Amino acid sequence: MNPVIPAVPLNNGVEIPQLGFGTYKLPPAQTRDLVLHAFDAGYRHVDTAQMYRNEREVGEAVAASGLPRAEVFVTTKLNNGFHRHDDALAAFDRSLDALGTDYVDLFLIHWPLPAVGLYTEAWAALEEIYASGRARAIGVSNFQPAHLDRVLESGTVVPAVNQVEVHPYLRQDEVRAYGAARGIVTEAWSPLGRGTVLTDPVIANVAARHGVSTAQVVLRWHLQRGDVVFPKSATPERIVQNADLWRFELGAEDVAALDALDRGERTGSHPDLENDTTR
Repeated sequence: MNPVIPAVPLNNGVEIPQLGFGTYKLPPAQTRDLVLHAFDAGYRHVDTAQMYRNEREVGEAVAASGLPRAEVFVTTKLNNGFHRHDDALAAFDRSLDALGTDYVDLFLIHWPLPAVGLYTEAWAALEEIYASGRARAIGVSNFQPAHLDRVLESGTVVPAVNQVEVHPYLRQDEVRAYGAARGIVTEAWSPLGRGTVLTDPVIANVAARHGVSTAQVVLRWHLQRGDVVFPKSATPERIVQNADLWRFELGAEDVAALDALDRGERTGSHPDLENDTTR
């Protein structure tokens, strides 16, 4: 039986499924079948990016699924080399072509690249795309509060989401609180810390008490915090398991135990230091 996945309202009224399927580093040759398996398991939200080089295969899966387009929430992201206004518009057109759709549900700036300093120009392009109706919502990824301040000062649309690295070893309380105060939903990438948190004895103890996996415990922790999460797996069994999160609930002591694991440990780049326009 497929799960009923709750939706989180964005600041423009669009609703995003709180659980999605991530496609980061999924080989293009496997992406179509894995996304179709995720659809079979009940997922209706897929997260991809120009940088991942698998947009076309995600689009093929959406088309092959037989699901109405309106039932699938598709996110993609602007690659780092296209922050100039016209470059961003052209890159978005290429994404639509690759995905085989005339709109996306959410389009994000993937990284702020502060040393490059063009993300407000990219945001102006995203606002135009949003006004055209070809993106139902727009947002950012890996933005720190200082980056968001500039976006809010220069633009007219408040980002709907900020997609950042979040897991028990990196709670991101400051970024999450900044977003919550401004109606910006936090999305958690690397929600399992690229596997680093899965062998933590504290999490293992919580998992044993509930009779679930450590991955399920961590994903449930994300959901109970109110974040949107999209775990990635290339294993069909784990894709199904990662969606089985609604038959148990973490108690206050469980949540506190995971909260206490925070140590500011990243598995990816710090947004202030990521300035690679070639990938």
